[in-house]
Amino acid sequence: MLFLIGGAALLALAFGPGLWVKSVLRQHGRDRDDFPGTGGEFARHLLDEMKLHEVKVELTEAGDHYDPAEKAVRLSKAHHDGRSLSAVAVAAHEVGHAMQDATGYVLLKRRTDMARATYWVERLGGVVMLGAPLLALLTRSPAGFVLEFAAGIAILGTSVLIHLVTLPVELDASFNRALKVLEIGRYIPDKDMPAARRILTAAALTYVAAACMSLLNVARWLRILRF
Repeated sequence: MLFLIGGAALLALAFGPGLWVKSVLRQHGRDRDDFPGTGGEFARHLLDEMKLHEVKVELTEAGDHYDPAEKAVRLSKAHHDGRSLSAVAVAAHEVGHAMQDATGYVLLKRRTDMARATYWVERLGGVVMLGAPLLALLTRSPAGFVLEFAAGIAILGTSVLIHLVTLPVELDASFNRALKVLEIGRYIPDKDMPAARRILTAAALTYVAAACMSLLNVARWLRILRF
């Protein structure tokens, strides 16, 4: 019973934040006739207003994000081509990252460096943990297995930390940049501002959702190795 409760709690922790983010975006994803342009057009407008002409606005299938290396705001089809409140708020959030980049926001650079490391860290962790049983067989020493396994867990655990430390960057993009732009520019009706705050919160918590999924990845390896 405790195992089932623990498993259910882990699944709720892993999938809950991501499902909430998707639910919020979907709830406000209906196109609006009173919005004059798409999310992509709105992003372009904001960038031009801020004299960030070199920053591109592109359609992507890899999820909404800002690429500091390519100087590009990339939006999913729903947010690039849509005229919904979600499209407008998410576009503003990603432009918020472009604003961070333009102003030399230190935490954005650190986040970018850590995000690059995440890819290799997670794969190295998988290799290390797959090698644990083989090492134990070759050395016939349980100590070798324990050390190898602990190293793998530590490496995979860093991906959780990497995702979580990006939260201040996301919160800054949502509430110190995007929300202020929407409020000062009066780009959306006052009645929509509470919903816009929820969408910006969801955009900021995307990396928290990713961190929770990383925790599930660690638990999956624990089960595979029967630890």
